[in-house]
Amino acid sequence: MKQIVTKAVFPVAGLGTRFLPATKASPKEMLPVVDKPLIQYAVEEAVAAGIDTMIFVTGRTKNSIMDHFDKAYELEKELESKNKTELLKILQNIVPPHISCVFIRQSEALGLGHAVYCARPIVGDEPFAVILADDLIYDKNRGCMRQMVELYHQQHCSILGVERVAPSETGSYGIVKTEDYSGTFGRVDLIVEKPKPEVAPSNLAVVGRYILTPAIFDKIKNTQRGAGGEIQLTDAIASLLSDERVLAFEFEGKRYDCGSKLGFITATVELGLLHKELKEDFAVYLKNLAKTL
Repeated sequence: MKQIVTKAVFPVAGLGTRFLPATKASPKEMLPVVDKPLIQYAVEEAVAAGIDTMIFVTGRTKNSIMDHFDKAYELEKELESKNKTELLKILQNIVPPHISCVFIRQSEALGLGHAVYCARPIVGDEPFAVILADDLIYDKNRGCMRQMVELYHQQHCSILGVERVAPSETGSYGIVKTEDYSGTFGRVDLIVEKPKPEVAPSNLAVVGRYILTPAIFDKIKNTQRGAGGEIQLTDAIASLLSDERVLAFEFEGKRYDCGSKLGFITATVELGLLHKELKEDFAVYLKNLAKTL
């Protein structure tokens, strides 16, 4: 019987140093884009893909993430008593009733590979998604992870979300070389972590979306520390290539690199222009602002 993807791992233990001092006491994943924190966009994407178990791999300063997805009895009672039904509905829908949230502490910051490995006791022997909240991907139709889940249910192998970047930017990404490319996906022949442009095998960059088979866990377990003294997920995937088929998939949608300040501001502006309550007034404001620049 073919397995389906029902679990998603959210590595959220990073320190968010690029956003200091804002992230000194608050996780970067809780930074709001318009009116929702980054991590909520990521969870909503997983829910839209049919995933019902959210596994958060956290650090010791990330309690506000747990609080965000917990029930807020006092606040709900306050909204109910004041007949603020729309706000109450928004609050209760942060975690739909059929969704389970699991929180695991990553005791040491040993990299993305290690963070994924921490989820092994909950994932078990099943395929699973990995979503990095830093990469906010907007697609008004299905959502990025739903696209990937649909492809997994056709191909039944690991899938890496990729997009084409400028050749000068390959040093910031894991870069893949593919073969047997068909439409939007192809088999990964090689994956290299942050290669310089002159040696990069392509400009297809792996971004923060993965579907992985459980075989990845043994690969991570046997992966030595790499760049920065961390256990790199890229290295484990490179090892997986010799045993299993892995696909690179060019998803539909726009990715915002919210791990950078410019990407975060861009996401805020562009999603603000799509927000049903704000878009008209915000568009007028931006037009008037542009006249003064």
